[in-house]
Amino acid sequence: MAIKSIQYKQQTFQISYELVNPEKSKTLIFLHGWGSNKELMKKAFEKQLDAFRHVYIDLPGFGNSTCNRPLVTEDYANILELFLAQINANQDHIILGHSFGGKVALLLNPQILILVGSAGIPVPKPFKIKAKIALFKMVKFVGLSKLRSLFVAEDAKKLSEIMYQTFKNVVNEDFRSEFKDYSGKALLCWGKDDTATPLFTAEKINKLIRDSRLVVFEGDHYFFMQQADAVAKQIETTVLASLHQ
Repeated sequence: MAIKSIQYKQQTFQISYELVNPEKSKTLIFLHGWGSNKELMKKAFEKQLDAFRHVYIDLPGFGNSTCNRPLVTEDYANILELFLAQINANQDHIILGHSFGGKVALLLNPQILILVGSAGIPVPKPFKIKAKIALFKMVKFVGLSKLRSLFVAEDAKKLSEIMYQTFKNVVNEDFRSEFKDYSGKALLCWGKDDTATPLFTAEKINKLIRDSRLVVFEGDHYFFMQQADAVAKQIETTVLASLHQ
């Protein structure tokens, strides 16, 4: 594990990362999802894709990376761009982003984008969730906001105030226009039974990105943990196809 200090908007962010196959010339960057860290991605892919230098990163506020102010997804991308420049990985790179990490990867505008159960397409909230939000707003209005933990999403319950504000900033972002504007090559890998980012969101992204291919796997939002080998083969196919164009 290594740390880089990044200066951004008059704040210092300590970014924790790890390299695998550092001698390789072609770089593949791995960005985890919300509430996760680089270790999950490394566990899945460390033994795959040995033709690439792997860069596993803890996004600000997760794992061993720091975050001392609320952020939006664009901030994450800007911080990562500064970080990638420091490790000489900002030219013609390939980025794999899972869930929230997919939105960050998209904004970094890589040559090849690998979206694994990516967020970015709004999913209608069930009535139960809408009712809970409305009730919390009413409770907050009468001065009982300390009861927040009874109402917030499971992903947010253990967050610091800074990361809770960040969660609220990013959770409902609509990235349809950003997907449409992306001009590189994209590989979309999705779990058939994903409930966090359902398959219909992948189909929408596939239509929005001109040069994209959707591959559906058995499993849920974390299907890649059991099927890293199959995902790696799809990545290799996509990279080879881009080299032969």
